[in-house]
Amino acid sequence: MKANEIKEKLRSLNACIGAMEWSEGKTLEQIWAECPRGDWMLWLIYYAKVDKRLHTLAKGRCAETVIHLMKDHRSKDAVRAAIDFGNGLIDSYQLVAAYDAAAAAAYDAAAAYDAAALNNNRLLTANICREVVTYELILKHLTE
Repeated sequence: MKANEIKEKLRSLNACIGAMEWSEGKTLEQIWAECPRGDWMLWLIYYAKVDKRLHTLAKGRCAETVIHLMKDHRSKDAVRAAIDFGNGLIDSYQLVAAYDAAAAAAYDAAAAYDAAALNNNRLLTANICREVVTYELILKHLTE
């Protein structure tokens, strides 16, 4: 996808201003290879309608990068469930049950984060997205 085509696609999907500015003048291949933010890539995977299991695997692996910071077992279990779902080991009902438990845990705790750690994690999660979903697959789904 050429730079002007992906710009229009991102605009039509209501991409955030930061992503629009960062991606300016880049082709989809450049965006996928160079994006420093896993959250933007997960967003694109979602809007490209990539297979739910692959998307969930990418989300789970991204969340796994901070699992050591999670204090509640329900949150850790949800991360493992996302990875298991992505790998076809559990069904969607089991995934939803783990999600519901983690959501309850989130209401029980306040999260704090370090800005530098957040930026490092964004790049790490971007690399995970590139590993799980290839450029060719994102291109295929965005051009269908």
